[in-house]
Parts: sequence; C-alpha cells; structure tokens
Amino acid sequence: MALPVSRSAATTAREVKVVYSRLRRRTYALALSDDLSGSQAAVLTRLHKEGPSSASALASAEAISHQAIGAILAVLEKRGFIQRSPDPTDGRRQLISLTDAGVAHAENHIGAREEWLSRALQDGLIEDERRAVRHAMALLNRLAEPDSATTD
Repeated sequence: MALPVSRSAATTAREVKVVYSRLRRRTYALALSDDLSGSQAAVLTRLHKEGPSSASALASAEAISHQAIGAILAVLEKRGFIQRSPDPTDGRRQLISLTDAGVAHAENHIGAREEWLSRALQDGLIEDERRAVRHAMALLNRLAEPDSATTD
C-alpha cells in the first residue's frame, strides 16, 4: 500500500510541471519565427536526435494521432526537410529521415534554443543560482531514470 503524497511533494510537482511547461513553450516559440509549428519542430528535432523512424513510431513518441503525424510529415517533406525510404527490415513500412536541409535546419533550431536559454541563465541568474539550477536538474534527472523508486 502506497503512502499518501505529502503536501510538499504535491506542491513541488505542480511547480515543476508549470515551470517545465513555460520553458518548453518559450523555447518552442523560437521555432515559430521560421514558420514551423512547435509540433513540426519537435518531430524535426526527434529525427535529428534519434535518427530515421517510421511514421507510427513518431506518432507514438510525440503522443499524437497518425493523422496529425501525417500532416506534420507532409509539411516537412514539402519544405525538403525529410525523405522517405523503404524499411530494409519490413518492406511494407517506410522510414522517415532528415535530408541535408533538414539536418541543417534542426541544428540551427536546436542551437537557437540553447543560445536563448544560455543567455537567459547568464543574464537572469548569478553563479550561485545557476549552480542551484544544475543541482535541481541532477535531482530531477534522477527521478526521470527508468529504475527510479518512484515508478511502479
């Protein structure tokens, strides 16, 4: 039987969720400046980080419908950012991968988000506060590990 969640843990969970959502929106807003939606930028970034994937795997990873991933991929393909090729292990499937233009765009987008966050941390926090953020990130990362004691 699980113990009840403390008020402190519940409050902290809400605060982490709110801050995470706000930071995510701020960084994904940078994608909108080049007319990619947040979802399109997320798929482009996922393909850049994880390599070729099927449409169904992308839909699952992004927690969106097959129709939505189809629309996203159509835009990315029209922009010349992705290409489709037969899956060598399953001829019925297609693998989606980045073109050279897609790689360049993803790297530019990732770099812009990292630059924004680096500047915000430098301009908005002193060194002791940045150290506290790094410590908090290490703790949150520990919670995100698959073998974390908080998962059942």
